[in-house]
Amino acid sequence: MADYLPPAAPAAQPPITAALIVYALFAIAAIGAVVSSGLVTFAPLVVIAGIVGVIIAYVKRGEARGTWVASHFDWLIATFWWSLLWDVVALVIGILTFWILGLGILLGILILAATSIWVIYRVVRGYLAFKDSQPLPVAT
Repeated sequence: MADYLPPAAPAAQPPITAALIVYALFAIAAIGAVVSSGLVTFAPLVVIAGIVGVIIAYVKRGEARGTWVASHFDWLIATFWWSLLWDVVALVIGILTFWILGLGILLGILILAATSIWVIYRVVRGYLAFKDSQPLPVAT
């Protein structure tokens, strides 16, 4: 009797859908950040979308390890933390310079605008590589 070999288990698929969802959430957050400057009621959606996106990225990053999708999760996580850092810097500089010089609101808005543009750039660049199944640079 011939030995029966069960079919090999298919290679685990990287969490492509999860990465796409994170890109969508980050796009909502980035565009919402620009829009919410005039619409205070939209601001909570921006915060929630970004936080949910980074949580999904952290949860799914392990499943993506060793695949091209892993670099996208790393890219998105770095984007979140760097943008949060620059938002905090803008807030601190805005408060301090407004308090001291009366110019803080303008400077804070410029930093926030630059951060929003940078996040939109990273989401677009990452998504374009993602749709072509290409990894992103490790150093972000």
